[in-house]
Formats: sequence, C-alpha cells, structure tokens
Amino acid sequence: MRRVGWWGFWSCLVVLGLALGLWQWERAADKRDYLARLADAPRIEAPAEAPPTGSQLVLQGEYLAEQTLFLDNRTHEGRLGVAPLTPFRDVNGRIWLVQRGFLATGPSRAAPSVETPGGVVTLEGRWQPEGESAPLFGPNREGARLQRIDLSAWELEPAFAHPGWLHLEQGPGHLESWWQPSVVPPERHLGYALQWWGLALAALVIMLVGARRQARHPELKSLPPKEMPR
Repeated sequence: MRRVGWWGFWSCLVVLGLALGLWQWERAADKRDYLARLADAPRIEAPAEAPPTGSQLVLQGEYLAEQTLFLDNRTHEGRLGVAPLTPFRDVNGRIWLVQRGFLATGPSRAAPSVETPGGVVTLEGRWQPEGESAPLFGPNREGARLQRIDLSAWELEPAFAHPGWLHLEQGPGHLESWWQPSVVPPERHLGYALQWWGLALAALVIMLVGARRQARHPELKSLPPKEMPR
C-alpha cells in the first residue's frame, strides 16, 4: 500500500509539472503572435468599424473638455499621478475616449485638473479594445477619479463609437506617455516552462530512486513489544 501511495504521489507531480510547462510554452507562442500583430497593426484614419487591437489611429475633431475624468493611482518614473481621460468627438460625429498620458499630482487627493485644447485638432495614438478588468473592492468612481477605465462612467449622446479607448501618442493635449501593452515577454514564459519541466524531471528521479530503494529494502514487519520484566 505504501508503494502504491509513493508511485501515485510522485506520478501526479510529474504529470502536473509537464502540463504546466506545456501551458507556459503555449502562452509564449501566444505572446509572440500578439506582439507580431501589434508590430503589423495598421494605421487607420477615422475608422468607421471597430479598429483591430493595437491599431495606430488618426482622428480629427474636438475634445469634450467638460467630460474629462481621471484614471487614479498611476505611477511613472517614480512619480504618483493620474491619467486624464477626455471624450473626443470626431468630424463625423462619433465619440471616442482618449487617454491623454500621465499627469503628476503627488499624494494629494485634491480634485485634479488639466488644460484641454479647444477647437478642431488632429490626434494619433494606439487603440486598445475594452477587455476584462481586475475586480474592484469598492466604488469605481470618487469625484472625478476612476479606479479603472469604465465607459459607463460617461453618459454621452451619442454613446462611444466603439468599446475601447485611444492611448494618445501625438497631438494637442498629449501629456507624458506612460502606457505600455501589459504583455509578459515570451522569453519569461519559456523560462517558466523550463522550470516546470525541471521540477517534473526532479520528481521523476526521486520517484524512481525511492522506488528502487524500497524494492531493495522492503519494510520490516513491526515486531510485538517485549514484555517488561516484573
């Protein structure tokens, strides 16, 4: 029974290590594909349809400055601040959300403010579709601050053209760029895969060596205790 438990326990560890290593290997391939799509993403002017992830968009229109909110708790080069989020109406009447960059505020919780250019301007930046967000523990909005980007925080007519936002890179109203695609490098996933496979190999060696020792030195049956002399 003990030998069955030994084989079962270490076999599970070997299979688990192999499976997790394969999963990380596949994630590395997915990340390579994603980065390749970003590198090959098209440059589109005033798209009518939802742009592909990472597209370089060029929009012409005007900011809706009074609708600006601020993405809270951003950090950039060791500084604490916010990211202004300003809706933008293009020349075709479609509404886009523009993440304009980093605005340093320090630890102050005073209501942030930012200057917004008026009139018709031309913007260029990277498109990010709306996706799954981390869970919130408490309300998303506090005054003009948001804990995460949520398009439902704005009540606009018409509504936003597409679920997502533009990370501004060039044009009036652009601040310091801070956003980068949240992508773990493929090399790191490959490193994780090798670690898991190394653990699987170690578990296999321990399983075989231990089983061999058990075969050479089978467990002795326990002897009845000696009677104590009276």
